[in-house]
Amino acid sequence: MEQQKQAVRIQTSLLNATEKKVLIWLANHLPKWVTSDMMTFTGFLGACIICLGCILSNQNILWLWLSCFGLLVNWFGDSLDGTIARVRHQQRPRYGFFLDHNIDCINEAIMFIGVGLSPLMNLEIALMVLAVYLMLSVYVYINSHLKGEFKLTYAKLGPTEFRLIIFTALLLFIYVPGMRAYSKEVMFLGHPVTFQILDYIALVILAVLLVAYLVSLYKDGRYFAKLEPLPHEEDR
Repeated sequence: MEQQKQAVRIQTSLLNATEKKVLIWLANHLPKWVTSDMMTFTGFLGACIICLGCILSNQNILWLWLSCFGLLVNWFGDSLDGTIARVRHQQRPRYGFFLDHNIDCINEAIMFIGVGLSPLMNLEIALMVLAVYLMLSVYVYINSHLKGEFKLTYAKLGPTEFRLIIFTALLLFIYVPGMRAYSKEVMFLGHPVTFQILDYIALVILAVLLVAYLVSLYKDGRYFAKLEPLPHEEDR
């Protein structure tokens, strides 16, 4: 069978060096019966726990602690599935890429929908952020095939840093009543919508992700255009 060439992982986030050491240590000390597939499922379970905690927070804001726990479970599974394979020299590039990134997209959908069904954010805004996030994901997957690069970091922030930001935001919503109490009705896309503080934060994140996507799309579009220039009539 033809050897599958793996894309180069571009990971330059703030916590990357420390996190890598921790993950390798964990992978070396996990029992042999713990497999990469089990870790992928653990990451999926973490996403479901996050979603459940967000939905239950409509009844009691302290349920957000369940979502905080889900973030830890999601990080543990999602970060270790590939690390275990690399440490044990059990990489399966095609299968790993197929399973890991399909589950990642499912996880993100579950988590964003959960946040949108919580009292923290409007579902419409959560789905808009999810849409742009998935656009960036597709862009990364395309470049991993065309350029052999798999970019995991934007503005020195990777998945782990974003999890920490979300974890901190959840704690603030639990213990700072003013953040929960704030609401304001605004006109959004021609309809009156009650905005919470997290809605404004989400719109800023949405704008940053959209700009990052469009800038990257433009730069790589020019790169590929120069790589494959349009032939002149006399060259045909």
